[in-house]
Amino acid sequence: MMGWIIFGSFFLLMLIGVPIGLAIGLASLIVFLASGFPLQMVPQTLLEGNNSFALVAVPFFILAGDLLAKGGISERIVSFAEASLGKRRGGLSIVSVLASMFIAAISGSGAATTAAVGSALLPDLKEKKYDVDFSAALIASAGTIGVVIPPSVPMVLYAVIAGESVAKLFMGGFLPGILMGGGLIAYALWIANRRKYPEGLVVEGREKFRRFVSAIWGLLTPVLILGGIFSGVFTPSEAAAVAVVYTILVAAFVYKALTWKKFYQLVVGAGVTSALVMFIIATAKLFGWGLAFYQIPQAVAGAILGLAGNNALLIYLMIGIVILLAGMFMETASALIILTPIFLPAVQALGGNLIHFGILMVVGLAIGMATPPVAINIYVASAITGLPMGRITKPILPMVLILIAVFFLCTYAPDLVLALPRLFMKSV
Repeated sequence: MMGWIIFGSFFLLMLIGVPIGLAIGLASLIVFLASGFPLQMVPQTLLEGNNSFALVAVPFFILAGDLLAKGGISERIVSFAEASLGKRRGGLSIVSVLASMFIAAISGSGAATTAAVGSALLPDLKEKKYDVDFSAALIASAGTIGVVIPPSVPMVLYAVIAGESVAKLFMGGFLPGILMGGGLIAYALWIANRRKYPEGLVVEGREKFRRFVSAIWGLLTPVLILGGIFSGVFTPSEAAAVAVVYTILVAAFVYKALTWKKFYQLVVGAGVTSALVMFIIATAKLFGWGLAFYQIPQAVAGAILGLAGNNALLIYLMIGIVILLAGMFMETASALIILTPIFLPAVQALGGNLIHFGILMVVGLAIGMATPPVAINIYVASAITGLPMGRITKPILPMVLILIAVFFLCTYAPDLVLALPRLFMKSV
């Protein structure tokens, strides 16, 4: 009965337009009141939700992503990639995806990746007679890789909820992210040859070297962040702070693209975004407490296992479909925070690997960033190009199907996710 109350009130609040963090908190409060629990538990539980050192990484990675997009770093990385790969037919499409993959290793955000690559490349794509709607769709779909290739804010959130290693999750994200990028590149090249997109200009070796030298400080950013994490020099939370300091120094003193006014605006923007995420995490702790008290996750796990008859293939299919649908209608962090405690018991009952499942959660929900109606990456691409969302939605559908194919490939071939963590971290 309580399960129907908590989920019913949550979806009702969302339908009438209540912000998701507030909807989670109010639905939880309704259960507390209906059950007669002392209300002094509410603030205590809210504080517990944010009482994790790993969460320190969230605001820092958000700020680092904003600095990357607005501090002149992404433009130089894209310029070097264009000089290296843009000369063949469809070369700018390859540059769009590879730049997204590389910037994903700095920003940890799908929207930031889309904004950084889109702002730098979309005017060039339009000038060289690429279809603007296709180009915007490609960059929006490639932006989903922003939360799959580490660092990744959703992976940090999952690690806190599931009690898993952030570093192992980061390592597990590489191969799925590369597969997503490879699938999009193959499709983009097929479209480029079919539509006879023009070949790019050949950049001379001296100019190519100049662009490399200009981009080298940005290219070193993921080496610093990920190298430090995987070598054990610093934790993911410390790496996030190092990333912010490094990007500030590069943007302000090397590229001279960061003024005090712009820095203030970026800090305020990152602070607002971080506050929203942390509020959702706090209210989700309250929501999770109510679920756990009434053993709702166990009941869901029992229902899934009962329907599927312990058939792991069918169970993962059912969970995968729910994850993809949730990504279509909910913001990534919110969906992850709500769904993780619900599905973990079913995955554990199957003997599933929680690192593998965490990557599946992130990949599946990331695809929702490019799938209407929420589709934050399409909103960003629409804002950059001035195109209505409908113009971008049609060409993006085949790309979304490619990403879904990669998602289910990783679902049923867990070694694609676990190969690198097992190779370098042994204990996965």
